[in-house]
Amino acid sequence: MSHAAALSAAPSGRRALDAVERAVGLVTEATAAVLVVAEVVILLLGVVSRFVFDAPLVWSDEVASLLFLWLAMAGAAIALRRGAHMRLSTVTARLPARWRPRFEALGVGVPLLFLGLLVGPARDYVEDQGFIETPALGWPGSVRAYAMLVGIGLMLLISLLRLARLGWRDAAAAALALGAVAALLWVASPALTAMGNWNLLVFFVALVGVGVLLGVPIAFAFGLATAAYLLTTSSTPLAVVVGRLDEGMSSLILLAVPLFVLLGLLVEATGMARAMVAFLAALIGHVRGGLSYVLLGGMLLVSGISGSKAADMAAVAPVLFPDMKRRGLDEGEMVSLLAASGAMAETIPPSLVLIAIASVTGVSVSALFTGGLLPGLVLAAALAFLARGRTREAATARAPLSAVGRTFLVGLPALVLPVIIRTAVVEGVATATEVSTIGIAYCIIVGILFYRQFDWRRAYPILVETATLSGAILFIIGAATSMAWALTQSGFSGALARAMGSVPGGQWGFLAISVAAFIVLGSVLEGIPAMVLFGPLLFPIARQIGVNEVHYAIVIILAMGIGLFAPPFGLGYYTACTIGRVHPDVALRKIWPYLGVLTVTLLLIAAVPWFSTGFLP
Repeated sequence: MSHAAALSAAPSGRRALDAVERAVGLVTEATAAVLVVAEVVILLLGVVSRFVFDAPLVWSDEVASLLFLWLAMAGAAIALRRGAHMRLSTVTARLPARWRPRFEALGVGVPLLFLGLLVGPARDYVEDQGFIETPALGWPGSVRAYAMLVGIGLMLLISLLRLARLGWRDAAAAALALGAVAALLWVASPALTAMGNWNLLVFFVALVGVGVLLGVPIAFAFGLATAAYLLTTSSTPLAVVVGRLDEGMSSLILLAVPLFVLLGLLVEATGMARAMVAFLAALIGHVRGGLSYVLLGGMLLVSGISGSKAADMAAVAPVLFPDMKRRGLDEGEMVSLLAASGAMAETIPPSLVLIAIASVTGVSVSALFTGGLLPGLVLAAALAFLARGRTREAATARAPLSAVGRTFLVGLPALVLPVIIRTAVVEGVATATEVSTIGIAYCIIVGILFYRQFDWRRAYPILVETATLSGAILFIIGAATSMAWALTQSGFSGALARAMGSVPGGQWGFLAISVAAFIVLGSVLEGIPAMVLFGPLLFPIARQIGVNEVHYAIVIILAMGIGLFAPPFGLGYYTACTIGRVHPDVALRKIWPYLGVLTVTLLLIAAVPWFSTGFLP
């Protein structure tokens, strides 16, 4: 082939790859959107049938659970195609531009290798599940198990298409690097096995740490390290990894994740979040530090609806930041307060982290919802006190009472939503999963009939975005569950219990070291994977030494939140900067007093369990 012919063939081949990927994306996104709608309808029917007609639908939870795994895997595939899986880009962003394609290729090669290893075990898993029947409908378990095989196959195809787009030199460099690591582990297998639990440092500290720092999606770094550990040091089949992925992703309580994500997106799209913030601004916006108070109050209110910190910040900041800038507030202070408020609101129900930790530890979701509210308010008060002292904003006139009353009436339907959600869970009307469907129905009715701001053209993108974010969250929970299982089987949990149980100071020493550990883990691993990975290991220790489970959950979630929003590694910090449209270096000099106040207040909450347990039944 001539040089000219080769040049013309290259764009043609790229167009073919683009066409295949678009087709895969369209089919997967449409399927995921239908599944989101189906889950909402099925669970809402279950709530209405049970609570209104006193005639429970015995099949509703079973069908919802079956469809949920399909939704999770479809969402994970969409997230892989869109590059939406959680990853740490701080290190790679500082590398010379010529090196970045190599690490981008590595970020494609690791998922490709992990998924390739799981195709055969996933097929075996489907066959094994075929002998199990669902209790209500009598369907074979393979109906839901096929979701694992299809999802892995889709992600493998997407990874191959992404790899084909890369330059051959970058792809070859990534393949050589992964091949060299695999060969080294194979040669060192006898020595690694003889090391006992010390080999955990190689797989779950060195391999995971290097992968995360080099920008590999966190879920796939977890998964490949787990697979490498099992292949190198044991005879355990990789079908176990597929089973743990299924177990971690398909807990029915985690169905609240996509539903609350959808609810948060609807709150923003219908104008309800804007109405809440407008009322708060009219009520207290004129006082010194008023808009800072509005930001904190808005985060508290919206956090109780969306459960997602990124969604919270995106709903509040764009409404307030223009006015804050007009009043002369420093943009570094604004973003610092936004990031600190994200950490503050981690325990405001229905936080997705609360739901995740309940699913892996068995702690009551209702108790966590009750216990998480007051600590969030205490942190908000501490931040408000600091913001008042650091605010240098121009004075503004008090809003007339008529304006306050008008914004209150406009915002009242939106302000009622958090109350409905929390009351429905606490009073037993609906579970933490089901209550989100009540909120979605309320949001659609009120948003469409009262606020009339919803653009129906946004409906499909919102459904796809729900599946994408949910798939990324759920897949990382599944991967962390597999990794936690490997750590438990190795005996690491027993060694950890002995080490942390021997910390001087009893309960207080244990709480102190837990705070320090989760600030670090939150910075490196994000909240949900850190909780899923270490929650099952640490909660038995907390029970053993007499620490209340709800109190311990609240303390470590808040510690994790501080790490998540702490530079230089905390991803939440960069999310806040992106939403606030402020360069990270600008806020870097301003955020430390806010993080310091959060840390001191957290230590107070840890020392006084009543903040977390005082309102428990």
